[in-house]
Amino acid sequence: MNKVILMGRLTRDPEVRYSAGENATAVARYTLAVDRRFRRDNDATADFIGCVAFGRSAEFAEKYFRQGLKIVVTGRIQTGSYTNKDGVKVYTTDVVVEDQEFAESKNASSASMAGGFDSAPAPAPGRPTPSAASGDGFMNIPDGIDEELPFN
Repeated sequence: MNKVILMGRLTRDPEVRYSAGENATAVARYTLAVDRRFRRDNDATADFIGCVAFGRSAEFAEKYFRQGLKIVVTGRIQTGSYTNKDGVKVYTTDVVVEDQEFAESKNASSASMAGGFDSAPAPAPGRPTPSAASGDGFMNIPDGIDEELPFN
């Protein structure tokens, strides 16, 4: 089985091209910076993994993906090779994207790209606010909300 699941941040905006011919297909290429689980000398390390998306996935990436955005990609690893203009054989490894989605909200994404989380996103209307949390880490549920809960 050849299955890959990655979560990381885009190193730059996707590069999108269209195939030649009557039925042009969009091809998006982007690189994900995926943090490694373990640190070396207390420094975070990352792998930079090339991804390629086709068709509607490529068009989606072109429209919505920007540098620094955290996304989740599911796909498969594909290897290949070609000879460059200098006559040197180059080996490639890419993740062919089968599914891609946002890994954080737009507010969290813009806050993290701005250098930090200055404010928490506003809660949904009628929901308790995070400041209503008790000292044990759980939120206090206001009285009279029982009929709105999906369970008893």
